[in-house]
Amino acid sequence: MVDSFYNYIEGQWASSTTDRWTKVINPANTDDVLGNVPASSSKDAEKAILAAKKAKTEWKKMSGPSRGEYLYKAAEVLDANKEDIARTMTREMGKTFPEALGETNRGVAILRYYAGEGMRKTGDVIPSSDKDALMHTIRAPLGVVGVITPWNFPVAIPIWKMAPALIYGNTVVIKPANGACITAIKIFKCLEEAGFPEGVINLVSGSGSEVGNAITTNEKVAGITFTGSDTVGKQIGQEALKRGIKYQLEMGGKNPVIVTKSADLDLAATATVSGGLKSTGQKCTATSRVIVEKDVYEEFKEKLLQKVSEINVGDGLEETTWMGPCASESQLDNVLSYIEKGVKEGAELVAGGSRLTQGSFAKGYYVEPTVFDNVTTDMAIAQEEIFGPVLALIKADNFEESIELANNVEFGLSASVFTKDIQQMLDFMDDIEAGLVRVNAESAGVELQAPFGGMKKSSSHSREQGEAAKEFFTSIKTVFVKG
Repeated sequence: MVDSFYNYIEGQWASSTTDRWTKVINPANTDDVLGNVPASSSKDAEKAILAAKKAKTEWKKMSGPSRGEYLYKAAEVLDANKEDIARTMTREMGKTFPEALGETNRGVAILRYYAGEGMRKTGDVIPSSDKDALMHTIRAPLGVVGVITPWNFPVAIPIWKMAPALIYGNTVVIKPANGACITAIKIFKCLEEAGFPEGVINLVSGSGSEVGNAITTNEKVAGITFTGSDTVGKQIGQEALKRGIKYQLEMGGKNPVIVTKSADLDLAATATVSGGLKSTGQKCTATSRVIVEKDVYEEFKEKLLQKVSEINVGDGLEETTWMGPCASESQLDNVLSYIEKGVKEGAELVAGGSRLTQGSFAKGYYVEPTVFDNVTTDMAIAQEEIFGPVLALIKADNFEESIELANNVEFGLSASVFTKDIQQMLDFMDDIEAGLVRVNAESAGVELQAPFGGMKKSSSHSREQGEAAKEFFTSIKTVFVKG
């Protein structure tokens, strides 16, 4: 018997008005069916938005510490259920169990961090020109916030959007990605157990074109926070702009690693493989381009290829697996199409490049970890986001050219450099066009207490996480008081 999961609206689990369902399968083994989730309609989204609107006044009036207590309780419940949720995540989108468990632990930490925000200041006292007056700022929540999240971090991203929205007094309607909906529903079961008041948190599953669009265009929604593709993000931004509401977009990346001639090559190779190929390369901050100074190019390539050859691909629930499958058949097809483009454009395939189909791989969406050599910056694999386990090696004459090559893309999410030269470190920090800059560390790494976001086409230029989240989820009121 296959389990059925439901929307969560106004404190109740409810089936969709469409009575249509989407089957959720394990990308490691398509015979493994996790369950069915509602293929909801705009009517379901409207119900959830109306519930959030009804709840917003009382939630807003509650004190910050009182709202924080709900987040603390949610963290406790999530922590108690983390292994089940991590296992669900692995079965639903393919990430290895250790990575999934680490992400779930991160979700617990995010809830606790923002629970503490309820006790921190929300405004400033500003000197007035009138000596008999008091002038200060306060923060006002937006109201109903629409949250649209991707499948690649199905615990961390929903929580790092919802937690600050809630602690600052907003109510929430979330549409999780179809490829990670059951994981999101299990998070909501934890939130339900934490006792959030009816209507404060709501979840509706379904397509972006139906449910996502309904959330984006609904006049009762005062803010939209989205993580996903560049194409969809632009559409959401345009709709939000029409209504004059706040929007926050985190989109693609084409993240470089620069390896200089002074670098610790073993460290650089290890970090490049970890940053580019863990989670099957399905991270917005994953390393995609590897720009190496010519003096150490061949030596670095040899070390990199040796580490890639040691990667064990398999079901993420197996202890020996280092890299799981692509999250879906469409994702697999996309990765394979880019590998084909790379070959056609003249790049040299030096590792991987094929779908794995034999034995235990037969019923999963597996692809070999792939490395291209002799890549030029005009190639698709050097310009477009692949979102898969593909590394493109690019040779540079010197450090200055490395920076130029690294910046020669439309995206600017994360970037890292490996060097022992302090001046190069400083120049990299100043000159690289990326929102997340890392030195002697992999490109994929985000700490919950620090601002996160990109430059150029990677972002709408607001920042998530840490105290920076307050800037999006609230508006500033300046208050002048005179007796």
